[in-house]
Amino acid sequence: MKFLDEAKVYVRSGDGGAGSVSFRREKFIEFGGPDGGDGGRGGDVWAECVEGLNTLIDYRYQQHFKAKKGEHGSGRNRAGAKGPDVVLKVPAGTQILEEDGETLVADLTQVGQRVQLARGGNGGFGNAYFTTSTNRAPRHANPGQEGQERWLWLRLKLIADAGLVGLPNAGKSTFLATVTAAKPKIADYPFTTLHPGLGVVRVDTREFVLADIPGLIEGAHQGVGLGDRFLAHVERCRVLLHLVEGTSEDAGAAYRLVRTELEAYGHGLAEKPEVVALSKADALDPETLEAQVARLAEAAGRPPLVLSAATRQGVPEALRALMARMDEAAAEAPAPAGSWQP
Repeated sequence: MKFLDEAKVYVRSGDGGAGSVSFRREKFIEFGGPDGGDGGRGGDVWAECVEGLNTLIDYRYQQHFKAKKGEHGSGRNRAGAKGPDVVLKVPAGTQILEEDGETLVADLTQVGQRVQLARGGNGGFGNAYFTTSTNRAPRHANPGQEGQERWLWLRLKLIADAGLVGLPNAGKSTFLATVTAAKPKIADYPFTTLHPGLGVVRVDTREFVLADIPGLIEGAHQGVGLGDRFLAHVERCRVLLHLVEGTSEDAGAAYRLVRTELEAYGHGLAEKPEVVALSKADALDPETLEAQVARLAEAAGRPPLVLSAATRQGVPEALRALMARMDEAAAEAPAPAGSWQP
């Protein structure tokens, strides 16, 4: 299944049904009077957050959603039926924006949340509604109101407790595969990860959700490489795990490059709590490892963790450091929607 995190849809609610012009006609009743019923209301268009979805792939094949019209009223004071509603089912973390792509309509972060995107038109009044003391036999009725229509953007931001960031080939996918049951693609070349991945980490009787996004390179905020479009998936994370490849030429320079891209992206990513770790330690000799740790410590302003996802060296310590930072973040601010609770 292809990962799709953005889709444009057209929604239109149903028109209201027309009121009826009708008069009562029964044997032995001389003055029956008007008995035209009202029209039914048109169907609404809703968006609902549901379980079991983690992509917007359904909206790649269908972009138009139209609710049914309300039925017309009829004689004997029978009102028309309401048109059935249309419900767009979306995964948790979906934002709904206006056609300009900037104005937020709704942010669905919890299963069960619903929001009305377009309200159905009201049904028209039948001629029985217009009866007065001076107009005993009105011969007119109202047409139904038209429904609403609009274009909307659906934008998915994965809900995770911790996010992995770093340059391509920094070992993010290997780390995710080591600590979770996820099976991301792993290979010895950059950009093996083309779509974000999620996994559930279990450590010390606790668990949290970890997100892996494609690697960043210099100029990503200007669209270089895969750009920064996937950074939206770590906006909701409490804490970031910044992996720096130990086999790179200069671990400090690699760290600063990614930090520059996070700051250029904005949306508060640069201010998020961060755990810094030097990855692929098993591929370094002791002298090189010591030099890379010193460079990274100078760039980050604190000693980094040293780990190797392939051998699990330092992995438990990194996970416990993530949980500790999440506890600190939860104590400082209300917890965002997510599955992990301290």
